[in-house]
Amino acid sequence: MAQAAIGRAARRSRGHLVGATRRLWPFGRKAASRLLFAPHDLRTADPTTAGDFYAGYYAFAGRTVRTHGESPFDVAAPTEAWAEALHGFGWLRHMRAADTAIARANARSLVEEFIARRHDRGDIARRPAVAARRLISFLSHSPLLLEGADHAFYDRFLRHVSRLSDRVSLSLAGAVEGADRINGLIAVSLAAICLDGQDARRRRAEALLSDELDEQILPDGGHLSRNPRLLIDFLLDLLPLRETFATRGLEPPRGVLTAIERMMPHLRLFRHGDGALALFNGMGTTPPDLMATLAAYDDARGRPTEHAGYSGYSRLAAERSVVVIDAGAPPPGAYSTEAHAGCLSFEFSSGTQRIIVNCGASRFGPPELRLAARSTAAHSALVLDDRSSANFGRVLGEVRLISGPSDVRVARQDGADGPEWVGSHDGYRRLGATHTRRLLLSRDGAVLAGEDEVALAVAQAGMPAAARFHLHPNVRASLVREGTGALLALASGEVWSFEAGGLPLAIEESLFLAAADGRRKTEQLVVAFDAVATPRIAWRLSRISAANPRAGQTLASLLAERQGPETETEA
Repeated sequence: MAQAAIGRAARRSRGHLVGATRRLWPFGRKAASRLLFAPHDLRTADPTTAGDFYAGYYAFAGRTVRTHGESPFDVAAPTEAWAEALHGFGWLRHMRAADTAIARANARSLVEEFIARRHDRGDIARRPAVAARRLISFLSHSPLLLEGADHAFYDRFLRHVSRLSDRVSLSLAGAVEGADRINGLIAVSLAAICLDGQDARRRRAEALLSDELDEQILPDGGHLSRNPRLLIDFLLDLLPLRETFATRGLEPPRGVLTAIERMMPHLRLFRHGDGALALFNGMGTTPPDLMATLAAYDDARGRPTEHAGYSGYSRLAAERSVVVIDAGAPPPGAYSTEAHAGCLSFEFSSGTQRIIVNCGASRFGPPELRLAARSTAAHSALVLDDRSSANFGRVLGEVRLISGPSDVRVARQDGADGPEWVGSHDGYRRLGATHTRRLLLSRDGAVLAGEDEVALAVAQAGMPAAARFHLHPNVRASLVREGTGALLALASGEVWSFEAGGLPLAIEESLFLAAADGRRKTEQLVVAFDAVATPRIAWRLSRISAANPRAGQTLASLLAERQGPETETEA
């Protein structure tokens, strides 16, 4: 922790020194006089939101504020995330989509007020990540702001964008790390292409961005943070950057092209049949519109990556069934601020229906909920002694993973019975335990068989363990066979059975944080056992009824159909 603080302080001091030198040095800086291009904004826009803004309703980061005629920059922000979204100006895309005179006038008025009243000096607005997003937004939506504007506004806007580009560039000399650094370099690169007289800055930004992408984007296409959501964010900015280079007749940087080529197939690894991405290490709600946009830019459109060894993820697929597994160690240092303690957790889907899931990430919820969602118990994983397989700690004001699995081993093969996977981790070494999980997906995708084994290094009196299987909210569960089995009724009409070798099952409450309409209550199946008395458990998910026209029937009717035969089998 001390080393991290010293390193960040050194980088911040270097940034201040570089910034002061550049401000005082009178040579080598050429102010932009024209805006040459406006990059595309690939993020989906809702034109009705422009009307909400005009009426004084501003909804960002899960919170809505009514300004009652005041400027949104003067009202008290309900959360930091709300304020960051406001000062990032990404919401200009909604006004551009409205394409009305009143939306253009309102957008120009808000931007002009922001510039004239120097709201960019506020603590939130000065943050490197927020300033970089604002620079990209101003460039992308400059046609909205400048159409019909007078020459005086054009000059003020251009000077502000030029100064903002300088500020973001200077901030990158300091303690800007991780995804924020990539976003800042993308913003500076876009400004260098879109503004005239910036060729020298463009060449510097190209080299820095290529180097940073090479460092942060792993050979298999994953990010150092192991967060799938960041790949979506990067691609939504890197693709327009590539297009803007081509529009100016320039060769895109090598690092940009190779990073895009690596990230696209890696994203497909996480994709379930309904198009949503598996919920690992900070991934929350999957925006289907953005995924459709990225799919349109996916030139290869090949098969998903099945094993990402550098990022620590695996995928098993057979017919309509998909299993996605987290099999990686925690990301390093500053990259672990959104990482979860979910090693060897998995998700399972059949067709367009997700069955077994993780709880997902709560980016805008209260701190205690965000931390709880990162625990092992919030994942479809094995929990020992009611502890997480990684430890969290506060470092430089951020909650990071400070320890966790260091020895994660994975093997997979395609056998005669179907794809088989085995992985182990030592995240519970402080308890003297190693966890091994085996998964076998049948060739027809109708059976997922699993084993969880706990190896104890020393003799112990007991070790409470719980294998947790969180269910998607569209799955209805009911216990059968006196609590040793469960029926899972899917919205598609499919019915699956779950059993754990005769061990008793429990249905407990859970929370699904990745629903499009917000967090939703759901359930989880829990197999509790003593890892000393029972070091290995076997469990099995089997499809017993395919999708059918009676998909709307009640769970009670399904149980009535199945209870008799199940009881006879036991007899």
